[in-house]
Amino acid sequence: MKKLPLHIKIIFGLVAGIAWAFISSYLGWNQFTIDWIDPFGTIFIRILKAIAVPLVLLSIISGVSSLTDINKLGKLGLKTIVFYIFSTILAVGIGLTLVNLFQPGKFVNEEQRVKNRIKYELWVSENPDVPKPKDGRSFLQEAKYQDLVSSAIDEEAMDSLKQVAAERNQRVDQLAASADETANQGPLTFFVEMVPENVFGAFGSNSNMLQVIFFALFFGITLAMLPNSKVQGVLDFVNGANEAILKMVDIIMKAAPFFVFALLAGVIAKMANTPAEVLQIFKGLGSYSLVLLFGLLFMVFVLYPLVISAFVKKISYREFFRRFSPAQFLAFSTSSSAATLPVTMECVEENMGVSKKISSFVLPIGATVNMDGTSMYQAIAVVFLAQLHMVDLTLGQQLTIVLTATLASIGSAAVPSAGLVMMIIVLNSVGLNPAWVAIIFPVDRILDMFRTVVNVTGDATVSTLIAQSEGELNVPEDVPASK
Repeated sequence: MKKLPLHIKIIFGLVAGIAWAFISSYLGWNQFTIDWIDPFGTIFIRILKAIAVPLVLLSIISGVSSLTDINKLGKLGLKTIVFYIFSTILAVGIGLTLVNLFQPGKFVNEEQRVKNRIKYELWVSENPDVPKPKDGRSFLQEAKYQDLVSSAIDEEAMDSLKQVAAERNQRVDQLAASADETANQGPLTFFVEMVPENVFGAFGSNSNMLQVIFFALFFGITLAMLPNSKVQGVLDFVNGANEAILKMVDIIMKAAPFFVFALLAGVIAKMANTPAEVLQIFKGLGSYSLVLLFGLLFMVFVLYPLVISAFVKKISYREFFRRFSPAQFLAFSTSSSAATLPVTMECVEENMGVSKKISSFVLPIGATVNMDGTSMYQAIAVVFLAQLHMVDLTLGQQLTIVLTATLASIGSAAVPSAGLVMMIIVLNSVGLNPAWVAIIFPVDRILDMFRTVVNVTGDATVSTLIAQSEGELNVPEDVPASK
């Protein structure tokens, strides 16, 4: 067992966690799993997040301060942003293609979809600022639907009297408030919030990774502009501390299989009390889940590895996964790009051969602004919800989804389920009810795991391509089994 590669051990942890969740739910041990096993998964994520901030800070300072030509930094930054935006637009485009091709929302019972459409039109009538459906139809006025209209109005009235809807959608209201706050910001708010008022506050418990990156870039550029004789002590400290952080990552990853087991067992135990409930969670939203999974898996198993093998001859399709799989499995179990960042950097540098100058700059930015999986999920989910409510989105509206999902992904936090907040912005952008986000809650946590794998794989792909273009890629001939 000790001689097995790390990614194989993590696979064992994943499978064992899922198996334990089913066994414990069958035997009625869910509370035991939540109380005594799940906390170890929480500890694992906390440790990784605690390391992520100093790792980003020290890695960027170390990489930028080593640049002999500061002008290269601007070129590298522009290339990084262009690559990330292109990959995000590509992910959204693939998502829209799939959801329009397979139309998962139409797999639901026709009568139920009509009821959904009627409730949507009632919502539009109550919100005059929302544009009317562009298909020109009004189910509220069509005679053959009057019984369903009366039923829908009665349901709405009952919900209003009992205030059930408000209580049931409390989480939606919280997400909508966050989305409104984000959507109403000025055009330069993103850049204003990049600059920390208090640098130590940016490193605190509610760390803002963009502010950490800004400070690290500024500090690193300043060190590069000063003569080595004056800053050699600072450079030695930064480089030494960076090596210590990387060693901490090595130590933590030795226990990763156990922590991954605890994470998966806890996640599933919190979702359902019996094996039947676990399976039922996926049954109702099966068509949507399958289409999204197909898109995400296409990105991971087809697009990214083929792009790398085409441009980097030393890394074949199979080698790509062997070199980067530890980060992918960890991303799946943590659902957090930020928590996975230390391992992503280690795999990209030691296994893929990307220089620290590139990885320390490109990957932290990617973990913050590049969310290919999240962007694809937003595109597919929004169109699926529209199909579920018999709302036909025009080409213009779908292009709006591309733009909004791309911009929203830049502001999406690198933490579990942050994409739900951004989806509300996308729903609002095409005149759909933001409360619909509650429909996909049941399967969001599991699908979030797959989205995160796409996010970190996209980051690794972009950083490898940029390193190749900058002459900063030195692919090792082989990767030790322990890696």
